[in-house]
Amino acid sequence: MIFKEPISRRTMLKGLGTAIALPYLEAMMPALAFGGTGQKAAIPVRMAFIYVPNGIHMPDWTPIGAGADYPIPAVLEPLKPFQKDLCVLTGLAQNNARALGDGPGDHARAMSTFLTGTHIKKTAGADIKAGISVDQVAAQNVGSLTRFPSLEIGCERGLQSGACDSGYSCAYQSNLSWRSDSLPMGKEVDPRLLFDRLFSNQIPGETEESRQRRERYKRSILDFVTEDANALKAKLGSIDQRKLDEYLSGIRELERRLTRIEPNRIGDSSIPQRPSGIPKEYQDHIRLMCDLLVLAFQGDLTRISTFVFANDGSNRSYKSIGVPEGHHDLSHHQGNKEKQEKIKKINHFHISQAAYLLSKLKAIKEQTGTLLDHSMIVYGSCIGDGNRHNHNDLPILLLGKGAGSFKPGRHIVYPRDTPLSNLFMTMLELMGSPVKSFGDSTGTLSDLI
Repeated sequence: MIFKEPISRRTMLKGLGTAIALPYLEAMMPALAFGGTGQKAAIPVRMAFIYVPNGIHMPDWTPIGAGADYPIPAVLEPLKPFQKDLCVLTGLAQNNARALGDGPGDHARAMSTFLTGTHIKKTAGADIKAGISVDQVAAQNVGSLTRFPSLEIGCERGLQSGACDSGYSCAYQSNLSWRSDSLPMGKEVDPRLLFDRLFSNQIPGETEESRQRRERYKRSILDFVTEDANALKAKLGSIDQRKLDEYLSGIRELERRLTRIEPNRIGDSSIPQRPSGIPKEYQDHIRLMCDLLVLAFQGDLTRISTFVFANDGSNRSYKSIGVPEGHHDLSHHQGNKEKQEKIKKINHFHISQAAYLLSKLKAIKEQTGTLLDHSMIVYGSCIGDGNRHNHNDLPILLLGKGAGSFKPGRHIVYPRDTPLSNLFMTMLELMGSPVKSFGDSTGTLSDLI
């Protein structure tokens, strides 16, 4: 279908306190001439980084043999349906997460070095110093194209000051994303607050009035954009109408799930009277954040995100999967087989949540494939084995095809201590944000492309 007046990519459905971006539609394809042949609008590449703490049980993570059609190892089993959509990268390291003369503090260094590739300053004071993270390098270049230059989310808030790991500031252990060497990007952990942020118009008075009406009269945020939505549908073809309905239905379903969460105040000083949207069950929490991330990518609200499942050093227990002990305590297993089995359960649980995210991304069709096809997502940790606290041979997955730039479905084994920063150099190039160097990089990983 050809549109003489294509719909702008930045079109939003607007109402009181509400602004809902649109997914990619055929009506957004530009016409080359009046009544002429249309061409497909370029689909952007999305970039995300998922962090899990305390290392992995590597014997059940690392595939046997390199190349394609490798046997999926036990920890990665939930990803088997997506094996053709991912690469397992073995041999990568973050050398600057090592002590390098600074003594203990591997959890603080792991978290803050993972995406920066820099050796952080050991301090428990305000004079923190890390480095700009890869997501923020990309945001500086392409972030202006979307409503949110980047999105920082997680499931554990953490402290932003004070002493935490062996004389390191808590800011190091709580932040994955760094805008500058002294400015970490705090993450949002409350899915209800994140929902409001994504779909409000950011006008304080209107946003608050909309929220109060929704809560008082049990209305949906979509009720405030009905007029705009109906007017837009009248201009769309049947395929676009279906896409829009699916997208709005996804927003409404997520809203329903948020309203079912039992209020559990967490003392957010910015909205002191509002109940939290944090579920009691950890899996529910992760999956709500996954769904919000998918909507943010689908509506092109952002193209760059970091997602921290848990801060490094986290001692969260996993009673729901039969592991009542703390994760960090178990990670110091000292070769104890029982503890290692419990670590495997935790690793398997985390990977199951990543598989959930992939299923959502793969279910969304775009012009030349799926949302997963147009994404590049790094999943991993900056500690290899939690007992050794090593920062080489890291557990790293690359998920998605980067809009056709990557050849997934492989286990790639790199020479020992190949910088993880080389992967980030490669990703920045594909995001249209090439740099001459990043962290301790020595080049790009050309074999990925």
